[in-house]
Amino acid sequence: MKALRFAAGVALAGLLAAPALAQTKSVAITQIVEHPALDAARKGVQDELAAAGFTEGQNLKWSFESAQGNPATAAQIAKKFVGDRPDVIVAIATPSAQAVAANTKDIPLVFSAVTDPVGAKLVASLDKPGGNVTGTSDLLPMDQHVGLIRQLLPNAKRVGILFNPGEANSVTSVKQFTDAAKAQGITVVEGAASKSGDVLAAARSLVGKVDAIYVPTDNTVVSAFEAVVKVGTDAKLPVVAGDTDSVKRGAVAALGFDYYDVGRQTGKMVAAILKGGKPADIPVETVKKADLYLNAKTAPAMGVTLPDALLQQAKEVVK
Repeated sequence: MKALRFAAGVALAGLLAAPALAQTKSVAITQIVEHPALDAARKGVQDELAAAGFTEGQNLKWSFESAQGNPATAAQIAKKFVGDRPDVIVAIATPSAQAVAANTKDIPLVFSAVTDPVGAKLVASLDKPGGNVTGTSDLLPMDQHVGLIRQLLPNAKRVGILFNPGEANSVTSVKQFTDAAKAQGITVVEGAASKSGDVLAAARSLVGKVDAIYVPTDNTVVSAFEAVVKVGTDAKLPVVAGDTDSVKRGAVAALGFDYYDVGRQTGKMVAAILKGGKPADIPVETVKKADLYLNAKTAPAMGVTLPDALLQQAKEVVK
């Protein structure tokens, strides 16, 4: 009996002396809609967390929900995640980030692929976000985008822009694009699509009115991008995008970011917070480098000859 008590005591002492298992952290990720760019950002976050030592199923609990393009669903997901109390909530795209921010002031929120976080009232400033929110902005170099259209179509006078007026990031993008276009002597014609089912009609409304169609990183339009490509092909109307993944889907050209890299950048912030950092102390980051992608297959179908100068600059040419 004494031997049993002694053995039990030794075993208990061993357990108490053993190093504690790594604490499992929880990350909940909400995304306004699933399309290649935002999906790549999500994958980037997950891979960066793994690189930082946080692996799903080992020491990381990972939750994911897509709002399928519906702001009301995004609000429901936000409330659910806030109720679950994860260590960090990651919100991909402006509507999802706004939904989470409206529901918590204490759970760390890291956004990704948000164009204008100050205008969307997510942070007080980029350098000093304050509160429980920080993240990465995908603000596009609009003057360069207008310049790209100029290189593709030197005689272009009017450019159509497709966007969802209900997306704060898109409203910002339209204003910046319009200002940049005006400075370069181009008139902008707006085509509004408040849901993905409206994209085809909005694109068709621009036919005969513009020399090209530009699609910013608007989640509603990008989720139905094939409809824009169809209009562009049928009407021989070049389609230029702000999202490089859209080139593989038929855009003639895009000058933008690799959203997987944006996700990795976001993931570094999430990892820092999981290790004890505070969102208020982490400045919002922007993506500095923009790459050129071209589609040599759809260009002739849309009535465009790709200049040699652009072909030489391109990071990738789809053939």
